[in-house]
Amino acid sequence: MVVARVFGKSSSEAIQRENDRLAALQQLDLLDTPRDEGFERIVRLIKEIFSIDIGIVSLIDAHRQWYKACSGLSADEVSREDTFCRYVVDCEMPVVVQDAIKDPRFSQHPSVTGEDHIRFYAGVPLRTKAGHLIGTVCAIDRRPRSFGNRDIGILEELAGAAMDRIELMQSAAIDSLTEAMTRRAFKQEAEQLISLALRHKHDLSCIVFDIDHFKKVNDTHGHAAGDEVLKAVASTCKTTLRAGDLFGRLGGEEFAVILPHVDREGAAAVAEKLRAAIASQIIRGDHGDLTVTASFGTSALSIVSKEIETLLAQADAAMYQAKHGGRNRCVSWSSIHADHAIGARRRVLKAGSILFNDRRSTIDCTVKTIGSESAGISVSNTSGIPSEFILAIKGEGFETNCRVIAQDRQHLEVAFR
Repeated sequence: MVVARVFGKSSSEAIQRENDRLAALQQLDLLDTPRDEGFERIVRLIKEIFSIDIGIVSLIDAHRQWYKACSGLSADEVSREDTFCRYVVDCEMPVVVQDAIKDPRFSQHPSVTGEDHIRFYAGVPLRTKAGHLIGTVCAIDRRPRSFGNRDIGILEELAGAAMDRIELMQSAAIDSLTEAMTRRAFKQEAEQLISLALRHKHDLSCIVFDIDHFKKVNDTHGHAAGDEVLKAVASTCKTTLRAGDLFGRLGGEEFAVILPHVDREGAAAVAEKLRAAIASQIIRGDHGDLTVTASFGTSALSIVSKEIETLLAQADAAMYQAKHGGRNRCVSWSSIHADHAIGARRRVLKAGSILFNDRRSTIDCTVKTIGSESAGISVSNTSGIPSEFILAIKGEGFETNCRVIAQDRQHLEVAFR
């Protein structure tokens, strides 16, 4: 059995290492991006080469391990505290567990004692060329097994192939499934359109929308049906939008639109047009006839909202309100911002803590956008988080009282008090 050693580091060194790691991950902007066949091939190879049940390529932020590709498990992510891979992050070395039941770190772990029945684990770091550990590549089985240095070497080669794929994706402009712009390309072009709008003093608006109950489509009909839904929705949007509008896929089932020369009232009208077109569409295939709906949020360029991250944060908050209000509807940021401030935001990836119940309760979170008045936060589950709490950013001495503006199952938009 290969045993990883944890090298002694001071608290400040560990915090700086984690901050640098998260900064490298944020720079890649890969979290919550769509499935990719290149990574799917790597996890299939892991299963085939080692004759094991589960292969995973993952990215690890401040509070969770997110599966960029996974074969053999149904989950998309797991809390960082609940994953074997956190030991790889802590020691920055390969970790092998030949029999989890005999390892005191994992013998009572829910994935070992529960229905997943995990017994064997091998994980290696996924590193950038600069040496930052952004995730893991791992082989997992439901029976004990040995795993020697040659096996570790092969797994590390596969991690290198995964990193090569990540670097290649940085230059991709078009999402291969939906033919929408990739998130990175969308933001880059949006920034140029915003600069033009500010220079020439013309209107510009943003729409963010998310397909309602998309996970249920995948769970009920399979990923092939989910892919057909995504392609159909994207095709409908491209047909409805103007040639000069930007249309991008931000995440699995989340899309965004930039509308040059369109004010907030015009954006609301376009969002409603898209909502109606999606809701009325019948998607036919081997899965039968499907219909889906989507929830929309809109925002508009202003003196305060003049960066793409701020426009997306405002539209996101409005979209979360639409979901909270029953889904299949459109909400404008202008209709809710009177009571809630979202000033200029910058995109970050920082380790945070949500403190409540007189600081007796703590929930780890990832701060994804932040400004002087507000922040966007990601958590494993928003259930049980009160409407007001303290947000702390680890290692920065930052603490502030917050109130929740909008939320969904894993995201919170908060205004500082």
